[in-house]
Amino acid sequence: MSTNGSSEQEPVSPGLAWDDEQDFADADRGLLGRLRPGRVTDTDGNVVWDADAYRFLDEECPPTAHPSLWRQSRLVARQGLYEVVPGIYQVRGLDLSNITFVEGDRGVIVIDPLISAEVAAAALALYREHRGERPVTAVIYTHSHVDHFGGVRGVVDPAVVADGRVPVIAPVGFLEHAASENVFTGTAMARRASYMYGAALPKGPAGQIGCGLGQTTSTGSVGLIAPTLDVTRTGQEETVDGVRIVFQLTPGTEAPAEMNFHFPDLRVLCVAENACHTLHNVLTLRGALVRDPSAWARYLTETIRLYAEDTDVVFGSHHWPTWGQDRAVRFLEEQRDAYAYLHDQSVRLINAGHTGAEIAEVLRFPPGLERAWHARGYYGSLSHNAKAVYQRYMGWFDGNPAHLWQHPPTESARRYVEFMGGADAVVAKARASYEAGDLRWVAEVLGHVLFAEPGHAGARVLQAETFERIGQGSECGPWRNFYLMGAAELRDGVLGTPTRSAPDILAALTAEQIFQSMAVRLNGPRAAEAGRLVLRWEFTDTGEGWTLLLSNGALTPMRGDAPRGERPVATLRLARTTLDAVLGGRTTFAAEISGGGVTLDGDAEALLTFGGLLDAPDPDFAIVTP
Repeated sequence: MSTNGSSEQEPVSPGLAWDDEQDFADADRGLLGRLRPGRVTDTDGNVVWDADAYRFLDEECPPTAHPSLWRQSRLVARQGLYEVVPGIYQVRGLDLSNITFVEGDRGVIVIDPLISAEVAAAALALYREHRGERPVTAVIYTHSHVDHFGGVRGVVDPAVVADGRVPVIAPVGFLEHAASENVFTGTAMARRASYMYGAALPKGPAGQIGCGLGQTTSTGSVGLIAPTLDVTRTGQEETVDGVRIVFQLTPGTEAPAEMNFHFPDLRVLCVAENACHTLHNVLTLRGALVRDPSAWARYLTETIRLYAEDTDVVFGSHHWPTWGQDRAVRFLEEQRDAYAYLHDQSVRLINAGHTGAEIAEVLRFPPGLERAWHARGYYGSLSHNAKAVYQRYMGWFDGNPAHLWQHPPTESARRYVEFMGGADAVVAKARASYEAGDLRWVAEVLGHVLFAEPGHAGARVLQAETFERIGQGSECGPWRNFYLMGAAELRDGVLGTPTRSAPDILAALTAEQIFQSMAVRLNGPRAAEAGRLVLRWEFTDTGEGWTLLLSNGALTPMRGDAPRGERPVATLRLARTTLDAVLGGRTTFAAEISGGGVTLDGDAEALLTFGGLLDAPDPDFAIVTP
């Protein structure tokens, strides 16, 4: 690794074709117009998206960025309305994802309406500026991640969906996964997502330049309109506003509920987020369940088999399309091969006795994939993906008993620092390693100092400098953002988590999911001291009845009555929408009881006792310090 300049560069693959301009030609192809200015605000005037903030990417790559990630960010930052083929149009560069418009007989079908209503509305307005005032006649969600449905209220009124005029189409299982993915550990995921996307970082050559999949996430109003038509099988064909669409279910690939689909009359294939112009994540750095790269590869094989002969253009939910049958098939095959190779070779090395960290050090793509720009680790690095495959099969334990019962980070750190001669001595030695360019080691040993003595000024300064240099040299966008966010918070304190509550998503949870989310907030030790408690919940609008049993510090939700006829100490009668409003912070149980929105029979103190046992999650917990 080079130690010149202000950043520690990851090595640049010697086989990359820097003079190949095909991606730039594809990213610019079909441009009809841009949003001017490229800034979107909410009703209060807050900026929720600013594409213009990335104009600095037009300059040459500085020493504060990896040239390969800089190239990718230049491509991804392009914003505007683009024609894919006559009748299919995309707005790119107005959020992390793309929004696609397919013209039908009466209006336009919207695919993946971004994260926020504000940016989705701006994209629809840009489309209509160039293509006319076509009404939205259908919405398609390709999969269950928020950047593919959260802006739906910006393109369609829920009332016209409710009365059947506009269908909303999604893969089977969509609503369950869209509502539940971030519920149990949502606070922790949101906190880490603030690092992954770096939305709070300043945009600039030394700061946030993108995340490989897109630039960052918009920060407007998130919503959800439930699907009205499920795709339940591969081969299912629907004619939507006169447009024939043939669907392929791909569950358990990039999302638990996802689908590709083909437009046979247009010879165009949508591959959702299953094939992008980057290697994707088997396990995102924000946290999630580990995905299955073997299944991912198998579904792409099926995609090729089903649609390749009848496809001239492939487009996805991120990045730019690929035109030409041969190029499209090669793109899909190389994406398939990347996930298959990642999986199979990681498993081979597992069976040779290597741990995840060891596999990450030695696993490299073969030359054909190494040279493919779209298989570079701009979003999901080969390194952390290899560790994810290990985690999927082997879990957290590497088999070495020395790692079976280690001290937690703070206690371990104190002992390391004492063994190494104290914090000042460690920082002095780390400074020498920093000057020698061994930044990975510096980051590790200073991590011990900061967990032993979080206020050590010298360690904070040097660790921030170390994180900055490693981050600025990273080819992977989330790696860069993680390191730079860590540096910023060491210097300036916690920057916060730029997220907003989404009432639509809360309302989409089942009652069981709501009560399970309460269970994971329950303070077990205090709940154990509270003893046994039975609460009855009766929802007046849905007709559901639920019993919550608190026993031995655990909360068990049960549909129907209490076990063995046990009488509840209190019964609450309320609308499910009232519970959603309470949980969303828009009202309180006390206000609803006094106002008649909640009827409480029995011991009111029992409800207060139960509420007092639920811990409030911390959205701004420390990451780089204890």
